[in-house]
Amino acid sequence: MGVILAAGDGVRMEPFSRELPKPLLPVLGRPVVEHQLALLRTLGVEDVVIVVGRAGEAIEAALAERAPEGLRLRYVEQAAPRGIAHAVGVTEPLVDRPFVLLLGDIFLRTRAPERLRAMHAEGHAAVLAATEEDDPEKIRRNFAIVTGPDGAVRRVIEKPRHPPTRLKGCGLYLFDLPFFDAIRRTPRSALRDEFELTDAIQIFIDDGHRVGVADIVEDDVNLTHPRDLWERNLRELARAGWERWVDPTARVHPEATLRRAVVGPGARIGPVRVEDALVFGGAELREDAVRCVVTPGGRVTFEEDPT
Repeated sequence: MGVILAAGDGVRMEPFSRELPKPLLPVLGRPVVEHQLALLRTLGVEDVVIVVGRAGEAIEAALAERAPEGLRLRYVEQAAPRGIAHAVGVTEPLVDRPFVLLLGDIFLRTRAPERLRAMHAEGHAAVLAATEEDDPEKIRRNFAIVTGPDGAVRRVIEKPRHPPTRLKGCGLYLFDLPFFDAIRRTPRSALRDEFELTDAIQIFIDDGHRVGVADIVEDDVNLTHPRDLWERNLRELARAGWERWVDPTARVHPEATLRRAVVGPGARIGPVRVEDALVFGGAELREDAVRCVVTPGGRVTFEEDPT
């Protein structure tokens, strides 16, 4: 099974999240959640539970048209934002077998993702996808994974000020059903007064369950701020080796100049320069757009070049 957590309000992603729920924000024309569903499909998943919040109807409507073939989707509401562990917990009535979990605001690329299932078959009750991270600041924004001599996970540390390891967790997991027992015993954290997933994982480890780590993430980003979305689109464009990506339904004036540009469905581009830019579906451009994201309701411009 698969579980995707898509209940967040995306406050720090404003103004984009006012127009689209965070899981529907586009990366090369496809919503983040659609990329995640495609990953689950490659793992052989057929049943997916999606945890939604206030934007649940919009997400359900979008995926009714865009979900990959062969997936059965069900939805459950997290009525109040009480943390990631709590969001996982509300899926328990619908989950009846080991499940792959994805955080709905993470965009990632993996290598050999089937390693998650292989490690589960080898006897791990949970597997945490990770990457070796050289930048301590990126670990501070996520969580650190500490392993023992046998390679099993011994500790997980949420947003460590002083990371003791280069192993960074990346928002992709596999859990056995007894993990729900650990969730029920997870207290609110002092860090954010929420039910933290890392606290539940630590309880699971302390209960004696074998938890493994799979270094299978090539690239990942937590889409938290507008700049994250902008940079990720341009990075994926460069990764594909394209100068531009334009949805077939967009209308682009023949005298328009597009360099390192992503243009969404139904957008209308006049005879202007579009460079280092992401143009949302439905937006209209009558003036140059450089180093920015343009939505139907406005734009956000960035002073520095994308990294």
